[in-house]
Amino acid sequence: MNPSKAITKLAVPATLALLAKAVYNIVDTAYIGMLDSDIALAAVGVTLPLLLIMVSVENIFAAGAAVLAGRQLGANDKNGASRTITTVVGLSIGIGVLLCVLGIFFIEPLLRAFGASDAVLPQAKDYAFWMFIAAVFNLPAQSLNCAARAESSVKISTIAITVGAVLNVVLDPVFMFSWGLDMGVEGASLATTVSQCVTFTILAWFYLRGHSIIKIKVSNFQLSGKLVWTVVSIGIPTAVIQICLAVATSLTNIAAKPLTDADLIIAAYGVVQRLILIGCYVIMGFMQGYQPVASYAFGAKNEERFHQSVRFALRGSLLLTIIVAVVYIILANPLIMLFNQNPAVIEYGRWLLISQVALYPAFGMCYMMTITFQTIGSSKMGLFLSLIRQGLFYIPFIVIIPRVLGVKGIYLSQPFADILTIVVCIFLVKPMKRIASHNITSCI
Repeated sequence: MNPSKAITKLAVPATLALLAKAVYNIVDTAYIGMLDSDIALAAVGVTLPLLLIMVSVENIFAAGAAVLAGRQLGANDKNGASRTITTVVGLSIGIGVLLCVLGIFFIEPLLRAFGASDAVLPQAKDYAFWMFIAAVFNLPAQSLNCAARAESSVKISTIAITVGAVLNVVLDPVFMFSWGLDMGVEGASLATTVSQCVTFTILAWFYLRGHSIIKIKVSNFQLSGKLVWTVVSIGIPTAVIQICLAVATSLTNIAAKPLTDADLIIAAYGVVQRLILIGCYVIMGFMQGYQPVASYAFGAKNEERFHQSVRFALRGSLLLTIIVAVVYIILANPLIMLFNQNPAVIEYGRWLLISQVALYPAFGMCYMMTITFQTIGSSKMGLFLSLIRQGLFYIPFIVIIPRVLGVKGIYLSQPFADILTIVVCIFLVKPMKRIASHNITSCI
């Protein structure tokens, strides 16, 4: 199949599955908005960095395993791919348990560090508790999901995530409101945890049946330093993007704390970041279609097909980010109003959303190039790219400018960082192509 058609065929269900996953965040925020409490909305907002950090840990292993297994399948090494995925899934279960225990033990200092005020802290703790419980299911579920992507079994991934998302929509009001269990913010988080457990169960059932290309069984679990290092070195750039986003979110909350209407700004920013995740998932879904096609071509040393995939992915990521930016800029006001009716929150949220996507193609281009450098074995360059947008560039701006310009400094920090990101990415396009050609023609 033509690479563009193959990428699209894999990307569409992957994107739909990720958008269904976004329902978790959007539905929780929407239902919490119905509680008519700006404090409750702010409580969910300060937990977002924790969520992003856990997602980043998931991606270290899941993204790395997907690329490595894709290369192995491209080289017709099915046993190697099975060993890789089985080992990563087992490792993910152990790390999920560790994150759960440590997160619950340090829950209060973590939330304080991410900007929770005395008023916000109690409800933030209620919400974060079940997020940490969910880590036990989410980490192995993400690894299984990436295994499905590596072998192009996107149908089961779509079913598992969609079922979980629909269940979350149903359970949220039952757990939250007075006519049900009346658990408030905590009920929203518990509903999400139950739904994510169901998603994990569906994916585990698919692989334990033994009908998949990749076989997950105890005998394939072969933990070794070499395998772990290979997976981690591939997966770290993708994870670092999430870590930088978590740090950026936390620093933005902290930058808002000294300002007038701090809790309102944090509440608005929490809504905006969940909307931004939808845009991220659109690009990530497209990249999930691109990554296995590129990995197969790279593993099979098919240089022409690989470069065709790269060109299509670059054009597609730029187009999709432009579309997302236009939609969010035009609909900024009504989108914020879906979650909160406070005029101040709406005004802050509108400008925060516009500023986040004004130069959104910077994210698409940077993410696409990060994935490509991962795929061709240039992990150091992938790591560098993953650090720049929300890390090396955004952090100095968000730390300094709001002190001078107040809330306008928060609005301006992301566009300034995106300008620098675009410049760096344009400069690295040709080196990326050159390294890919060299690595394909040499021993992989």
